Amino acid sequence: MMKTTLDINDSLLAAAKAFAAQQRTTLTQLIEEGLKLRLRSSHATTNVSKRKIPVFKGHGGLVAGLNPSSNKAMLEAASRLTGLVKQDVSKIEPATAN
Repeated sequence: MMKTTLDINDSLLAAAKAFAAQQRTTLTQLIEEGLKLRLRSSHATTNVSKRKIPVFKGHGGLVAGLNPSSNKAMLEAASRLTGLVKQDVSKIEPATAN
């Protein structure tokens, strides 16, 4: 175990000492636990950023005449598609309960 000197804000140190006493633990154990949690969450964040982003490798592409650099054109196309899907869904008859 290594002895270390830290400069900690007075009010933070007082709150940490009070919390440690309330939890029936030592200030050292409280600080170690906090460091472990912080390092663990930092490690988890690093692992998330290393994940590969899934990429669709299919064929077909965009509908002819659709400008992919135009947000307005893309939103209008999505709106038309949503309307078509709603029309098709409205034609489905509800299942009867047995």
